[in-house]
Amino acid sequence: MLRILALLFAVGITATHAEKPNIVLILADDHRYDCLGVAGHPWIETPHLDRMAKEGVYFPKAIVTTSLCSPSRASILTGLYTHNHLVSDNYNPVDPNLVFFPQLLQEEGYETAFIGKWHMGDVDDPQRGFDHWAAFKGQGTYWPDGRGTLREVPQTSYDGFNINGKRVPQKGYITDELTDYATDWLTNRESDKPYFLYVSHKGVHSDFVPADRHLGRYTDKPFPEPPTMADTEENYGTRPRWLKDQRNSRHGMEFGYNLDNFDVKAYYRRYCEAVLALDDSVGGILKWLDDNDELENTIVVYMGDNGFQFGDHGLIDKRVAYGSSIRVPLLILGTAMFSPGTVVERTVANIDIAPTLLDAAGVAAPDNMDGVSFLPLAKGEDIPFREEVLYEYFWEPNYPQTPTMHALVTDDYKYIRYHGIWDTDELYDLRNDPYETTNLAGDSAQEERVIEMNARLHQLLVETRGTNMPLKPDRGNRFPWRHPERSTPGKFPERWFQKNEPPFKPFP
Repeated sequence: MLRILALLFAVGITATHAEKPNIVLILADDHRYDCLGVAGHPWIETPHLDRMAKEGVYFPKAIVTTSLCSPSRASILTGLYTHNHLVSDNYNPVDPNLVFFPQLLQEEGYETAFIGKWHMGDVDDPQRGFDHWAAFKGQGTYWPDGRGTLREVPQTSYDGFNINGKRVPQKGYITDELTDYATDWLTNRESDKPYFLYVSHKGVHSDFVPADRHLGRYTDKPFPEPPTMADTEENYGTRPRWLKDQRNSRHGMEFGYNLDNFDVKAYYRRYCEAVLALDDSVGGILKWLDDNDELENTIVVYMGDNGFQFGDHGLIDKRVAYGSSIRVPLLILGTAMFSPGTVVERTVANIDIAPTLLDAAGVAAPDNMDGVSFLPLAKGEDIPFREEVLYEYFWEPNYPQTPTMHALVTDDYKYIRYHGIWDTDELYDLRNDPYETTNLAGDSAQEERVIEMNARLHQLLVETRGTNMPLKPDRGNRFPWRHPERSTPGKFPERWFQKNEPPFKPFP
């Protein structure tokens, strides 16, 4: 009798596990949307990411709602816009009252682990929602001896890892070592619970340092020059003044990181070489799941925390609302619920990760989450879905060249509103102008659309409790520098030079 009860109990456990999939979330840093093979890149090699697209689900229109490391990571963990979780920069710590979705998974019987870059406040202490913890402070470092870097970035740390509260030295290349920590945890688990593993990479954050095995692979490859890179009237004639100004700044291609000899083309090639170790990491985790027959019951998600610019609009870095800054790779593989080769042509966002993974685990998302589950879309269901997403970035004293901005992003258009500066807003037709070459905000034919999208932007801010802006203490270094011999400041839009009352309609 006891043997029969034991067998029934075992069957019950198996059925429970079948209903609750394992979840692996792999987050890359600064991985822009088009730097992978499936996105049509001319020469980068990403076979394991391409496998995820071929055998799983690919979201070519995925975006982040704030293009900056800490705010984006907080949005992923909370399902909230930046104006609600208030992690608005890379320096100030996270509110201890915020609920991270892994806490909700724990309550439903999941074992959880965090491996890698936390980067919400300059801490590496174990955080709520995770049973196992292996992290490093700030930006960490690619190599423990710092080799290969061209410059030391703010928040670089050589303190090694915090493993469940114990200090452990870094031994090798950071991307490979994080992968080893992840697969070691999977191998040594003793629990029969379903698990959530969050692998949060440093790669490919600047300063880009490829693994030794990849160094120099793309030295001779042609640079895919963005169509908005040139310093011409055609490019900047209808654009904001701040954009032309930023070209000659720390985040502009003419004075990148305030290096006198900055070469955006060489920097891009190093970036692509550093991406290769990320692809290897994905391959290593997928191999472990394959070898241990766990891929069938595991959802694997790969995403970037924000994009990155290499001469797009004359800029480098991120923060701005342009596609090269906010668009990221998003791929999902695993379990029988997804059809191989599914492509979702809707705009999904980082705020949707938490409700989607909770949905997959059969856990109800809190009502206060701003994101929505896109799990039905990933399953190939034709359902009504959100029509627009809010983008926001709040000015930082560290990098004063980028203003506060809000944008309304739909599948077809993007409207960008700048706050606190005397400058023009922007409107782009995303279907017909995917590289955002032509600002339509001053086009009389688009006047009604601008008015409507501006009104909807403010309505969405009201609906999501976003009518107040976070004001945090000024922390970190400041980088206001310009090069005295490079491009000059921008000009006011020609349409603003009028002697009479301008023919603009008031906003409703």
